Amino acid sequence: MLIGIQAIVLYVMGQPLISASGMVKLWHGVVLSSENSQQISDWYTFSHVLHGFLFFAALSFLFPRMSVWFRLAIAVGVEVSWELFENTDTIINRYREQALAQGYVGDSVINSVCDTIAMVIGFVFAWRVPVWVSVVALVAIEALMLYFIRDSLTLNITQLLHPVDWVSDWQGGRI
Repeated sequence: MLIGIQAIVLYVMGQPLISASGMVKLWHGVVLSSENSQQISDWYTFSHVLHGFLFFAALSFLFPRMSVWFRLAIAVGVEVSWELFENTDTIINRYREQALAQGYVGDSVINSVCDTIAMVIGFVFAWRVPVWVSVVALVAIEALMLYFIRDSLTLNITQLLHPVDWVSDWQGGRI
């Protein structure tokens, strides 16, 4: 239900249902393109899987007696809230200040909904595997993203909250 509300609110906010190209692709791997954040999945989908890992860990620590399903519902609520906030003009414009987000227009509805589903996948994965597997997966995903696209969840958060010039230069290929 929350994900349905997310889709409706994003559409009312003016986000397109699908890419302006009219294509719907399972994967789009080119970060510096108008199709980034418009398709079912892209490199940033992995960041949302990591959100699931982190939400599972935080909620398990804070609410150890709470049912895992209730914790998942809270995680979905937080992720949906983030997806809506991420697609406001304020955050879209903040992202555009970054080297890798020039021309960013926000997420399509299908991309945003699939990002929330990716978080659920990450949450369930973290619930079902030993902690060390989640930690190794988190480090591996961050490393792969850094290697392939010069970005990661850690850098994304850092650059959103307090941009660092040398990171921007590195991401933009100036270093």
